[in-house]
Amino acid sequence: MGSQPHPLPSDFTPVTQAGRDGLAALLAAPERAVVALDFDGTLAEIVPDPEQSRAHPGAVPALSALAPRVGSVAVITGRPAGVAVRYGGFAGVPGLEHLVVLGHYGAERWDAVSGTVHAPAPHPGVQAARAELPGFLDGIGAWRGSWIEEKGQAVAVHTRRAADPQAAFEALRAPLAELAARHGLIVEPGRLVLELRPPGMDKGLALAEYVREVDAGCVLYAGDDLGDMAAFSAVEKLRTEGVPGLLVCSGSEVRELAERADLVVEGPVGVVRLLAALASG
Repeated sequence: MGSQPHPLPSDFTPVTQAGRDGLAALLAAPERAVVALDFDGTLAEIVPDPEQSRAHPGAVPALSALAPRVGSVAVITGRPAGVAVRYGGFAGVPGLEHLVVLGHYGAERWDAVSGTVHAPAPHPGVQAARAELPGFLDGIGAWRGSWIEEKGQAVAVHTRRAADPQAAFEALRAPLAELAARHGLIVEPGRLVLELRPPGMDKGLALAEYVREVDAGCVLYAGDDLGDMAAFSAVEKLRTEGVPGLLVCSGSEVRELAERADLVVEGPVGVVRLLAALASG
């Protein structure tokens, strides 16, 4: 399929042919489309305290307008599924009766139909690493300015409050990788956050499995961070298998992701505008 005119504002024109084909497929057969989105930095602004993160005010209205027009809407996040549902305000919203939230990179699943979270037993290494982290950070002189976030199936160290957040982030990468490996975990880097989590699942695997589950004819994925690279790779692989896809980067702070995207939008406000345009297009 070549690039065809579409009814969206001109700033939503993908810069790649593959992206234009993905958008055209979505507009031609929305009932077969999966719209999948990251949460933090994509549906919600990045904030210094992750516990204060909330979906952009326009996100739920845009999603509830779009969801009945497409095959499926899924939120894929590193957060616990229940936390994303609560911070997103997704439960009990008309139009989102079939929303699915894949938390902990797909290890957990919440769906609006049942309103329940299905999750595996916690990895023993997460509990061990969580217990060791405070003393570990203190021992390497990284306690000041760093902050530990409990995530149930994972544990994360934020450096956003440090005097030099990026320098603190870089200094912690190798020590935390060693700590994670000692407990059978991996480190997932993000925007001034390093998350220690079990191996074996990422956003790419979660997205690919979900696309196969619902037998999607095309897919849109929007993310903002390094953890979304795996989902971008999954869409690129699906394209080679004949499933058109559109890769959307929320903001341009993470250069590696922005350079791979078909379309870069202005953070969560841009994502909301895109969702609203698709709902009315």
